[in-house]
Amino acid sequence: MPSAQPDTVEVTLGSRTVTVPKGGLYDRYRMDTDLDEVARDPRVSSVDFFRRLPKTPVDSPIGPTLTPNFYYRVSTARLTMPAPSRAIRGRLPAELAPLEIAPGVGLVSAMFFRYDVCDIDFYTEAAVGIAVQPARHGRLGFVDLLAALKNDSLDSYVLSLPVSTEIAQVRGHDGYGFPKWVTGLDVEIDAHRTSARVANDTGGTDLALSAATPSQRAYPSGAKVSTLTSYTRIGESWHSTLSQTNMLSAGSVRLPRGLELQLGQGRLSDDLRSLRPIRTIQFDVVTEGQIALHLPVPFSVPNRKAGNPS
Repeated sequence: MPSAQPDTVEVTLGSRTVTVPKGGLYDRYRMDTDLDEVARDPRVSSVDFFRRLPKTPVDSPIGPTLTPNFYYRVSTARLTMPAPSRAIRGRLPAELAPLEIAPGVGLVSAMFFRYDVCDIDFYTEAAVGIAVQPARHGRLGFVDLLAALKNDSLDSYVLSLPVSTEIAQVRGHDGYGFPKWVTGLDVEIDAHRTSARVANDTGGTDLALSAATPSQRAYPSGAKVSTLTSYTRIGESWHSTLSQTNMLSAGSVRLPRGLELQLGQGRLSDDLRSLRPIRTIQFDVVTEGQIALHLPVPFSVPNRKAGNPS
């Protein structure tokens, strides 16, 4: 059990105890954050996106809480890479199928996140994920694929999701079913440069990124909102988690040049290598955005082996 330092306090999440910054948003509000207070933070452009998303009290594996979890100032980077479907299927549960852009070719990604202002305070995160077909859709047609990519509405299965704080690890693992652990994790994203480094358990480099930030375009709040649905198991049951991203400043580049992605020694790099990615075909960066992360809900997915729902 962690012991609180002078600048932290202990909080209980389900059966777990973690420390959080004393006087931080979680310490003061326990997820019921005062939006007017957040609006006064100079790092936050607006809270209008969140005023239209009322929070709901729920019981969860981490105890009574509120959903969604609000992220008021975030920056993100995503590298999208084609990979052989055979390699992808080797890492997917039998109930899920890869989203293919061509016969035998799926999509995988490496992602990096910096959450400067959010309900559970500052933290950073990285991920290796697989784009999958919507679980209840059946076989996805090419027209459906194009629509999903154009509208930034995708489904995913995450292989690894390290974070930099205890509360993010416990909430993400116990509450959402994500494969999370705590490690050293630095993410720096601005209009000129994007860099990240994830440490392994010996302090060496697991995964690292360095690249010029794509040219950014500003959007009014609510004008460009993407959705991501992630599938996880909690206990014996499948769940789906919805994440909505309100992009305020974002940009992309196809076939980026000068991008350096270093695969070192660690779980993230091992997971990415196992997918046999070919090359980065798109680099997306959001230098300013906001996220509403909903708690997972039970979800029936087809049992592709037996042909029955599970």
